[in-house]
Amino acid sequence: MAPYDSFNLGDHVGDDPDAVAANRERLTRELGIGKDRVVWMEQVHGRTVQVVADPVDDPLEATDGVVTATPGLALAVLVADCVPVLLADPEAGVVGAVHAGRVGARIGVVPAALSAMVAAGASVDRVEVLLGPSVCGDCYEVPSAMRDDVEAHLPGSATKTRKGTPGLDLRAGLWRQLADAGVAKIGLDPRCTVEDRTLFSHRREGTTGRLAAITWMDQDDRR
Repeated sequence: MAPYDSFNLGDHVGDDPDAVAANRERLTRELGIGKDRVVWMEQVHGRTVQVVADPVDDPLEATDGVVTATPGLALAVLVADCVPVLLADPEAGVVGAVHAGRVGARIGVVPAALSAMVAAGASVDRVEVLLGPSVCGDCYEVPSAMRDDVEAHLPGSATKTRKGTPGLDLRAGLWRQLADAGVAKIGLDPRCTVEDRTLFSHRREGTTGRLAAITWMDQDDRR
């Protein structure tokens, strides 16, 4: 039922819990992973990153990044305008998933995830990153003081919107941050969640669902 009628995976947005559970079960079935093998986070727009080695029953409390070196353990991040960031060192078998909204990106949640990955055995020069769908700079209007503050902490993020007003392009800022950290392989899904009505967008709809980005390393997959 609207506004959750397009495969909502968020269990904290007012949707029927049974419908969300069914959607999550369908997701894992179609991906070919066990539903008990997905780690979800209680995302709070912070920079806490947890490292997990085994499945967990409940979402990780107050966490915006998760890292694992356990094959077959999938990491999920929920978004509806924020940037989902998926990271992997295929050689080391270490993966990470990050929820990078304006606040988390500003205070360094992605560098925190990189540090956790390195501590788990990854090497930054081997890390590959995907920046998923999010609100684009053309649509993300903010007060000029906010834009300048985020730019001071996340250089490259300041922009102008389509209307010529102050804006933020978090993916541009995160791209520069990752490149400056030594990450060479960075991919980007260019879709804007506000513009693409097949995607959930809190800025467009207010009350809405959440889409998920998921990463994991297969048992024998270290390509």
